[in-house]
Amino acid sequence: MIFMLKKETFSAMLLRIACLMMLTQPVLAGVIYTWVDENGVTHYSQQPPGQDHPKTQQLYSEDIEPGKVGYIAPVKNEEPPKMSEPEKSAALIKAQDTKQAEAICENAKHNLDVLTTHTKLTRQAEGNKEPVAMTEEERQAAISENQQRIKLFCDKK
Repeated sequence: MIFMLKKETFSAMLLRIACLMMLTQPVLAGVIYTWVDENGVTHYSQQPPGQDHPKTQQLYSEDIEPGKVGYIAPVKNEEPPKMSEPEKSAALIKAQDTKQAEAICENAKHNLDVLTTHTKLTRQAEGNKEPVAMTEEERQAAISENQQRIKLFCDKK
């Protein structure tokens, strides 16, 4: 009886070893077929597509390099900011005539000071020598315009 028990234990152990060996066999490499259908969709399969796809390529799985996942961060493409037309014009004036650029800067600072400290302003209309009261919308537009001039001509870049 002891002999039979050892025989059964030995058989069970061999069965376990055989199962373990079957589970741990390396994955066999195979052929992967790739083709593009009439809609432009790329297909990958382990089965060949058939006779209607003459441009089928065969890839071998052992030749395919696995992609590196998780440790390469995407990089944002940094393009230099494009200059607008006023910025190009201001840069050209700064490069060609620095005194004119300084005068535009000082004039814009003075105008902005006047526009922000006074609310009831008058302006001279074109072709008319009589002063015309400036509306709040015109005043805000003039403030915005002079702030833009200060940004273009006064900032050192």
